[in-house]
Amino acid sequence: MSVEAVEAFFKEKQVNHQIVLLEESSATVSLAAEALKATERQIAKTLAFNVNDESIVIVACGTAKIDNRKFKDTFHTKAKMMSYEETLEKTGHPVGGVCPFGLPKQVKIYLDESLKQSEEVYPAAGSPHAVVKMSLHELAEITEGEWVDVCKG
Repeated sequence: MSVEAVEAFFKEKQVNHQIVLLEESSATVSLAAEALKATERQIAKTLAFNVNDESIVIVACGTAKIDNRKFKDTFHTKAKMMSYEETLEKTGHPVGGVCPFGLPKQVKIYLDESLKQSEEVYPAAGSPHAVVKMSLHELAEITEGEWVDVCKG
């Protein structure tokens, strides 16, 4: 169902990118990179957080990690990732398939500066077996995400 939400989002936004359905899992950065014959830096991982009373996602370079100090300076609270159940409930996507596409309108999208290490990226597409390849420029344009600097590495 989540891949269908991404497809509907792409149709609504007139995005002409093919969702690639993989036989192997792309649920982790290393699995995705291996399946796609890409570098881990090119994997655009999407992390879901609760920030005060809001749900947000941060899309970051696959090798980056959240920097707690930067996160707190930016969002004025400690980084608290959503649980598996909360992630599915609040984003509509399962862990391993969370992406910045087809999200409920109340989920705010942020793009971390770490993404700028690659011109082309591979975000998930709603399933641990679905990805899409696009330029970083397209990702920013499609998601209308706000740029932040909350990662290290």
